[in-house]
Parts: sequence; C-alpha cells; structure tokens
Amino acid sequence: MTVSADALHIVCPHCHTTNRVRVADLHNTPDCGQCHQNLFAGHPLALDAASFDKHIGRNQIPVLVDFWASWCGPCRMMAPAYEQAAGLLEPQVRVAKLNTEEAQAIAARFNIRSIPTLALFVGGQEVARQAGAFRTAQDIADWARSHL
Repeated sequence: MTVSADALHIVCPHCHTTNRVRVADLHNTPDCGQCHQNLFAGHPLALDAASFDKHIGRNQIPVLVDFWASWCGPCRMMAPAYEQAAGLLEPQVRVAKLNTEEAQAIAARFNIRSIPTLALFVGGQEVARQAGAFRTAQDIADWARSHL
C-alpha cells in the first residue's frame, strides 16, 4: 500500500476503514470517508483480536499500544495518564490499548510477560518496548517520542 509523501494511510478507530489523509490535514480533525467520524478520538483506541493487525499494519503513523489486564493494579494506576497521553500524542501517534485477557493469542505472539507493557510500532514493526507503569502522561509521551 503506497501513498504519496504528502499523504498517509490512517485507519478509522470507529469502522476500521483505511483512509488517505494529507499530512497537512492531520491537525484539522480529519474525518473518516466511510463513517464520517473523527479519525482521532483523543483517547486510547481499544483494540481486539480482530482489529489489532489492521491498525498495526495499515496505519502509516506510529501506533503506541498498552498491553494491560483488568486485574492489574499498576495498569489501573497508569490508565488515567495513558488516557491523557492520547491528547499529547495524537495525531502524530495512534494511542491504543489491548486487553491481554481478551486477546491472549496476540499477547503470546508478542511475548508479553509482564503488564502493563507499552510497545511502539512503526510501519507494522515493534521498535520499542517498556514494561511497567509510567506515572504521568508527559512521561508516556516523552518515552514514545524518544523512539521515533
């Protein structure tokens, strides 16, 4: 899937359609051409087994994924900061989360051994990983940006 240098493919967080968005329009709250909803929700996108590969593989912006579980105390502690980090990182980075209890095969595929674990994907490939909770949204954003 190739796109000109002035446009990127962005997967809709609502209907999962791949959209071609001009780079100059990223900050202008672009909408999905299929469902007409905003391509950037301002909060982490909840991925599941059906949507994970599409968002990781087709988004031409980096995707930051929080691998978490509902029983995990540090995951719950970090959740508000991660929510705020979406506002700091989007639209340059898609912020997403994956419940490892509901998507065990994906957690196993990426060898997730402790949670929370943040993984940054660029061009469909994992480029950075950090196990353990971050305390602030700024710490999360700084860590993600340091690996771009």
